[in-house]
Amino acid sequence: MSAAQPTVAAPAAQLSTVPLARAKAITAAGHRRKGPAPARIAALIVLIVLALTWLTPVLWAALTSFKTEAEAAAMPVTIVPESGFTLDAYISVLREGLVPRWAWNSLYTSTLITLITVAISALAGYSLSRLRFAGREMVIALIVASIMIPGQILIVPLFHLMLSLNLVDTYWGIILPQTVAAPMVFILKKFFDQIPYELEEAALMDGASRMRIFRSIVLPLSRPILGAVAIFVFIGAWNNFLWPFIVVNDSDLMTLPTGLQTVISAYGIQYAQNMAQSMLAALPLIIVFMFFQRQIIKGISTTGIAGT
Repeated sequence: MSAAQPTVAAPAAQLSTVPLARAKAITAAGHRRKGPAPARIAALIVLIVLALTWLTPVLWAALTSFKTEAEAAAMPVTIVPESGFTLDAYISVLREGLVPRWAWNSLYTSTLITLITVAISALAGYSLSRLRFAGREMVIALIVASIMIPGQILIVPLFHLMLSLNLVDTYWGIILPQTVAAPMVFILKKFFDQIPYELEEAALMDGASRMRIFRSIVLPLSRPILGAVAIFVFIGAWNNFLWPFIVVNDSDLMTLPTGLQTVISAYGIQYAQNMAQSMLAALPLIIVFMFFQRQIIKGISTTGIAGT
């Protein structure tokens, strides 16, 4: 019995070295994939340069907005004004213009557009993903084809439609034409395709309806993509200039981009005030991105928007 012990211990010792060797191989492969330190440093430098290049116009606009009109238009250009920074441009914009009203209009219309678009796109995407009906493939093909149609082509028929419905110079005239988004329907449809159908089959066997399944199972599992879609729609609606500019003539109903354009054309070029208006218009989007950047990145990585 004592002579047999070495024959049992030897294989055990050999087996114990296998995980250690495998761990070393994985670690070495990880180091090889990361690449040498100079390559990583060079990539980091390139990224920093690109980030600074992107931030330069934003920083320049922010600095100009804190100057007086004389210093903003003075030559040669200075980064820091001699008299120091001031809030005169922001005070003038908020006191003389309708910026608070226009900001409220943008917030109101963008919020409703986001809610309605997400609801319509989610229902349409789920129907195309799960239901089998005649002409389904044709509907999907038309949705994909509509993505390639420039929105400017639809301006004239949409305006005639709003005119016939007496929706010109109304909030609903701004909102309704922007609530149908074919790209969002397609994105949500592709996401719903990835949800295991077995979950819904179990619910169907328990007697749940399609709407109950959609509300209680599909939507909770789709929170990342729904959040990403909502943010994309909100940003697009907030920045939309062309359609609100065409359908609204009443200054009290104008959104922020269209209202700022009327101020520029009425009072001429005032660099400090224009930059202050731009910063005020971009501030809500910056706040949205700061609070929801993780949701945006998670939604993009979950749906494969970058390479679907």
